[in-house]
Amino acid sequence: MPSTKLSVSSTLPLPNSGNSIPILGFSVYQAQPPTCVLSCLKAFSAGYRHIDTAQYYGNEISVGRAIRESKLPRSELYITSKILYAGKDIEATYRMVLESITNLDDEDGYIDLFLIHSPNGGAESRKLMWLALEEAREDGKVRDIGVSNYGIQHIEEMKEFAKVWPPSVNQIELHPWCQQREIVEYCKKNEIVIEAYSPIVRNQKDHHTTLIGIAERLHKTTNQILIRYSLQKGWIPLPKSDTMAKITSNADVFGFELTEEDIALLDELDQGREGAIVQAVNN
Repeated sequence: MPSTKLSVSSTLPLPNSGNSIPILGFSVYQAQPPTCVLSCLKAFSAGYRHIDTAQYYGNEISVGRAIRESKLPRSELYITSKILYAGKDIEATYRMVLESITNLDDEDGYIDLFLIHSPNGGAESRKLMWLALEEAREDGKVRDIGVSNYGIQHIEEMKEFAKVWPPSVNQIELHPWCQQREIVEYCKKNEIVIEAYSPIVRNQKDHHTTLIGIAERLHKTTNQILIRYSLQKGWIPLPKSDTMAKITSNADVFGFELTEEDIALLDELDQGREGAIVQAVNN
């Protein structure tokens, strides 16, 4: 991904969809009101147009408020949410999806991307959630549907019941210490767009000598290096911050490039499943 041709508003096509997704997103994990509203507004002012939330985060209403207060046209924004567990049947699960749409937009609105948050609820829950998301997509309430934290077995399992396959997106933990190469290769082979959550490792690796060395040579922050790493891997990074200056600097990742040597040094940091701070997928 050459930096000269990309910006914070650049997009990536979603296969089998006709829609596109911004290549950089802003995560609101654990951001609670009123902080969430302020962080989203700052993100919008920094150029982000892609917000990633979830029912589990408990802040969809705050994101919706920020969208309205921004005065930005809804068509310029890309909003993602996620469903963690199914209702008692498809219809009950569908209503849960509609509730998110009301929280984020209004009852006549839509969500750009809706994901199954986790496979951990079991096979029946996964099936119910996917069938409900397919219904929401058919009804125009959701434009694209995908998954999160899914391993190869979970995506393959979907072939038994899915009308929409492959999922548009798989959002997984990705950074130099947790590269999840098997599922990444599988997704690329099957044209599933990869989103990287925790791309800055929740600031837990700020003092790593390899990372600091690259950052100092390029006169960039360690966060900027990690976000740029995701972009050059072809992943969509979803950095999270409630610090106003960092929200801005985390979007300023398009005026430089990591060299092949930089990428190789960061690649060498992979610790496999042990490197995950949240959850490595189960293939």
